[in-house]
Amino acid sequence: MSKSKPVQARQVALTVLLAVIHQRHSLSESLDKHLPHLMDGRERGLAQAICYGVMRYLPQLQCILQQLLSKGLKEKDIDIEIILFIGLYQLLFMRVPAHAATTASVELTRFVHKAWATGLVNAVLRACLRQQTALLEIVEQAPVSRFAHPAWWLEKFQQDWADNWQAIAQANNQHPPLTLRVNERKTQRADYLALLQTHGIQATPVPFTQTGIFLENALDVQQLPYFQQGWISVQDGAAQLAAPLLDVQTGMRVLDACAAPGGKTAHLLECSNPCELVAIDNQMARVDTMRQGLQRLELVATVLCADAGEPATWWDGQLFDRILLDVPCSASGVIRRHPDIKHLRQANDISALLAQQARLLTVIWSLLKPNGKLLYATCSVFSQENHLQLQHFLQSHPDALAVPLKAEWGHALPVGRQILSGEFNFDGFYYACLVKQDISVMRT
Repeated sequence: MSKSKPVQARQVALTVLLAVIHQRHSLSESLDKHLPHLMDGRERGLAQAICYGVMRYLPQLQCILQQLLSKGLKEKDIDIEIILFIGLYQLLFMRVPAHAATTASVELTRFVHKAWATGLVNAVLRACLRQQTALLEIVEQAPVSRFAHPAWWLEKFQQDWADNWQAIAQANNQHPPLTLRVNERKTQRADYLALLQTHGIQATPVPFTQTGIFLENALDVQQLPYFQQGWISVQDGAAQLAAPLLDVQTGMRVLDACAAPGGKTAHLLECSNPCELVAIDNQMARVDTMRQGLQRLELVATVLCADAGEPATWWDGQLFDRILLDVPCSASGVIRRHPDIKHLRQANDISALLAQQARLLTVIWSLLKPNGKLLYATCSVFSQENHLQLQHFLQSHPDALAVPLKAEWGHALPVGRQILSGEFNFDGFYYACLVKQDISVMRT
């Protein structure tokens, strides 16, 4: 690799991190936009590793930089601050030679036309190398830096999970596994595991699922056997629990509200008897992605771009036997996959999400047949969004009955079950199953 290539990768990393940290854009969307500018796969890998790492450990990097700077940088020099984060992350967390990390960071100051900062960047990174042990000891002294989460996140974890909050925070900073879901219409898990073994790919079954596979090492899924033929998809183990919980029977009419990116939609079709499935999302780009995914898997569903909470714009008037309602939430259970959530999500966002969830639950409930089943799901570990939200709904809807989920995974709650981040190497997920009682029968 020539000397210019690592710097080019870091230029892309700087551009992406500026978009996320300064402009509050999504990390995944920013990477999708800028990574294609790098032709070399190694460069793309380096840029992505730096971006995810900086966002994962941002509070630690901020703590360390505060110790190394005699005074803070001006707001207009946030690009220099991010250059320092990039350099510090490489020195402390990556197997990048110190001289390469330092030199490349200095070069980035010229990339942003701030040559005045070359000496500053060089001095700060060299000081980090000299003081590394002492700096890491300082990081351990405060929970925010030690666990690399803003204070309000840690307070929420402690409030809801007093015995588990540290494990949750630590799990959020781990690299998630690449988890596959086998399409049972094409093959079985045991057969695909054997196929992977013949290709020299180490893999193990995912617990509590019939279709899940953990890959020991992350790979380009496009290169996995029969990916293009629809034999497998990428889906976290916790998300694979949803479809079996709905227990879809032949001929049933099923709604997947808030369906994008479509993994649960596809799984419902893969593991269910023939059914009529309607999947809805309110973003056209995500709807297009769902349609493409279903086409690859050779599955058929009615996929609509609409607001699920406004049935008048899309509903045909026929009630559903089964509904999957995976509501918008804090995403506090998937931070290990999306570390920018820690930076982008704010404490005052939660109240708006709670209102949106309550509205969706009430509206979508009206579309369920008597004796029908609704599965409420979030990728959150916050009680307000999960069992407390369901308890409030049950109090105001006498026709709703919570059905206990008998399972070996997760934590039993007053309503539903919770998987915490990192448990079983799963994302954090919550599920609750509600059955609509027939009011006419209840009154007799």
